[in-house]
Amino acid sequence: MAEITSATSGSKPGVGKSKKLSTRVDLTPMVDLGFLLITFFIFTTTMALPKATDLKMPDDTPTPKPNKLEDKYALTACLMDNNKVFYYRGALEDAIKSHSYSITNYDVKAGFGEVIRNIQNDLKKQRYNRDDLMLLIKPSSKSTYQNTVDALDEVMINEMKRYAIIDFPKDEEELITSLMKQNN
Repeated sequence: MAEITSATSGSKPGVGKSKKLSTRVDLTPMVDLGFLLITFFIFTTTMALPKATDLKMPDDTPTPKPNKLEDKYALTACLMDNNKVFYYRGALEDAIKSHSYSITNYDVKAGFGEVIRNIQNDLKKQRYNRDDLMLLIKPSSKSTYQNTVDALDEVMINEMKRYAIIDFPKDEEELITSLMKQNN
């Protein structure tokens, strides 16, 4: 609390001198109130909220007529074990017949991201729209969650507009595994 102390001069006749007042303010309660307010605002403030990428999944209801995707716009990435990506364009049967499939990894300079950029540039050179490229991601039973995240990272880095995560049929997985063993 604030205190006022007064000081009086001696008792002499004549005009009396004015009283000198001394003020002393105790700021201890104000400091306590300040710390209480700081504590209140720290506890009630919302910190940065985590952000996640929106993943839009297609509707599971069957359509009367499925959409046909042209081979030049279709890129399929089969995520395999040991951080390998088996990729091909168009239909799997056609890619196997013409040996137009390949295997890569997630390397920054010469991995799957470079494959996407090369295909996008080829479409642009042929005067097609590079945004029409559709990436079909098929995680195998032996791939890890990190493989799927890495593939989606490449989608975001290369600004792909169209992509989907689809089921990997067991017979296709066995066929691709055997092709990978032949190439090693």
